[in-house]
Amino acid sequence: MSAPSAAAQRVAAVTAHRGDSQNFRENTLAAIRSAIAAGADYVEVDVRVTRDGQVVLLHDASLLRLWGFDAAISDLTYAQVALLGGDDLRVPLLRDALKLFEDSPALLLIDMDEEAPAAPAFDVVRESGLDVAWCGSLAGMRRIRSLDAAASIWLPWDRREAPPLELLDELRPDFVNAEYVVLSQKLVDDIHALGLRVACWTVDSAAIMRWVLALGVDSVTSNRLALLAETVREAVGPEPAAFSAVSAFSADELREASAIARELAIWAQDYSRSADKGTISTKANPGDLVTEVDVAVEAHVRARIAAKFPGHNFVGEEMGGEAQAGVPCWYLDPVDGTTNYANLIPWTSFSLALAVDHVPYVAVVSEPWRGDLFEAVAGQGARLNGAALALPRAGEGPLSLAGRVVNTELAGHLPWPGMIELLTALGERFSIMRVMGSATLTVVGIAAGRGAASVIGQFSAVDHLAGTLIVQEAGGVVLDEDGIPNAFPRRGGIVVAAPEAATEVYGLWRAAVRAS
Repeated sequence: MSAPSAAAQRVAAVTAHRGDSQNFRENTLAAIRSAIAAGADYVEVDVRVTRDGQVVLLHDASLLRLWGFDAAISDLTYAQVALLGGDDLRVPLLRDALKLFEDSPALLLIDMDEEAPAAPAFDVVRESGLDVAWCGSLAGMRRIRSLDAAASIWLPWDRREAPPLELLDELRPDFVNAEYVVLSQKLVDDIHALGLRVACWTVDSAAIMRWVLALGVDSVTSNRLALLAETVREAVGPEPAAFSAVSAFSADELREASAIARELAIWAQDYSRSADKGTISTKANPGDLVTEVDVAVEAHVRARIAAKFPGHNFVGEEMGGEAQAGVPCWYLDPVDGTTNYANLIPWTSFSLALAVDHVPYVAVVSEPWRGDLFEAVAGQGARLNGAALALPRAGEGPLSLAGRVVNTELAGHLPWPGMIELLTALGERFSIMRVMGSATLTVVGIAAGRGAASVIGQFSAVDHLAGTLIVQEAGGVVLDEDGIPNAFPRRGGIVVAAPEAATEVYGLWRAAVRAS
């Protein structure tokens, strides 16, 4: 592992995502108070505008995800919104949130995903007389700059090269604000060379926090405020921890891991197509099948990994295993969709991922019948058959689910709790649910635009981890059951979605589970 740069030892700002959202409902006064009390440097909130022009704190355009109420905030008056919940749960006004910062060293960071709230929110802030910072959509930031030549703007950025000078001259930002997956040492250094600071979002893993701090970022946004504060303290301590390019591995180690994963995925494609299935037996129940090919593929992969990386752990679908804290671990499903395979349905896959402490770094998924090979390395993007994958950003594609496919899989041979209710809710929106029989392909297909979203009732690392990393690296959204971006949740299910569909599908899923 390499030593951190001098930039890594600067004190990075701690930015609370939607307030202290780990302990309180996001975008509430309670979450903001807690974030301020915890010592956050910035408290990020989202703004929307009600039908009667009131600026409120709310991330989603609708109330479906948090309230199970399928109505747009722009169609409701604030009086109607205020009837939902109370005290710590109520959707607050921006002007009430600003009062919490009157005697606080923390600064409010106001986020918007469209231009519409910019002018109304600016008017509220101006009336308060307080300083704030602004982030969100490019159109929104342009509007803020037109209203205030001195506004503190965080430029939204999603590319792996520094912003062009003409854009910087236009907006004059204080920060370039990027999702952590696009960061690299070169990008951070190039932005610093322009005299700007770097902010990144939304980092909830200690390993990724250490990595971005090692790159020299100036602000990190997280849902896990206490963990971030502690990690920042560690990074600037008397003996900072040494970090590699992606924290747990050197660049050479990542290349080696990626190369052997690709080799094994290609081998598994050929073997699965040509091998005799042999005896088909059952495991937990008569519907839980295993073939001799499943076992043979896993045995071969285990042997190759053990020879190449003798210190790594291994967890496989057929032979089990256990991960250990701090130790690299490979997760394998040799034939995902064994029931399809045994019944001569050509829709199966091979899934292999490398992770440390619930953070994935390398992933491959191969599909023997079409010959598709998906692969990804954390922070380096995703590819399908060698071509880069890049899903359209939210706002660049259709918002309606009508006519679009949402995928899922059974929990073994039965529906998972809420699956039937979700099917009904999707049908009411003229969206079609598909159950194809390979959970790995159900997840990873979103990275290639194969469906609007996939909902998995219960996450399993051997089935889903490779797919979630690939989708994340392709620009997709992976949310755990709490609505937090999380490619490797410790419990519950996940939604994997194209950016423009993530919020709506997540809301429908959680409402369906509550109704089941």
